[in-house]
Amino acid sequence: MARVYVSSVIGAPADRVWQAIRDFNALPDWVPAVRESRIEGGQPSDQVGCVRAFRLEDGGFLRERLLALSDYDYSVTYAILESPMGVESYIATLKLVPVTDGGRCFAEWTAEFDCDPAAEAELVAAIGNGVFQAAFDALKLRFGS
Repeated sequence: MARVYVSSVIGAPADRVWQAIRDFNALPDWVPAVRESRIEGGQPSDQVGCVRAFRLEDGGFLRERLLALSDYDYSVTYAILESPMGVESYIATLKLVPVTDGGRCFAEWTAEFDCDPAAEAELVAAIGNGVFQAAFDALKLRFGS
């Protein structure tokens, strides 16, 4: 099983950053690689079980199911249902932890998935740097670092 772990410190309180990322349909607002997103079936974007369908800037199409959302823990967990990346059993969690010294937050994004062993290193790097870190960098630009 492949694992991705990326963390960062964002220069804003966790509750402010959480308001930007808790909407499961808001990826285009803070993930640079995402062009557009919609929630299927008209469900609320914070309802566990809802499915987001989104298109990347490079034309790739993905579908993901919301597995858990906690306003108390500032965390969201989701699974990829459909993706051009060649991953299976993909589960990811994004979590914010308040840093009380200076009103910042610690952000961590993890993912585990199965894939062709020959593609594992490339996929881990692409997801870790091209998606997770790029999104954290965009959040740091928006909120400060």
